[in-house]
Amino acid sequence: MAEIPDEESLSFQDRKDKIVRKTVTDMKKLGVFKKEYARMIDMFADLVAQYELLSVKFKDSGFEVEVMTDQGGSKKSPVVATLETLRKDILAYSDRLCLNPRAKSMTPDKKGSGTSRLAGKLKGR
Repeated sequence: MAEIPDEESLSFQDRKDKIVRKTVTDMKKLGVFKKEYARMIDMFADLVAQYELLSVKFKDSGFEVEVMTDQGGSKKSPVVATLETLRKDILAYSDRLCLNPRAKSMTPDKKGSGTSRLAGKLKGR
């Protein structure tokens, strides 16, 4: 029987491919998937895979938030800074791909006629 690899042992490409498949599945369930989004989905998956790998590195470091500088002071750990940037980028991409509640609420409902009731009444004047 084949061993099922745990999340931490996946290669970067395998992890990214898994994220792409999951993202496409989620987008199809939400009714927002278009094949033209493939490049954006690929970039989103790349960011999420990087975030996951860096999160493991951060955990392995004992959640080290600060590092010492050559001058004897301290500064934010490069891993923490990168995680913060990736988090912001992932949020921006998830908005564009309509993968979070905020983005979904900003997307026009496809069931309607495209105009509000008020616009329809004003148009009928």
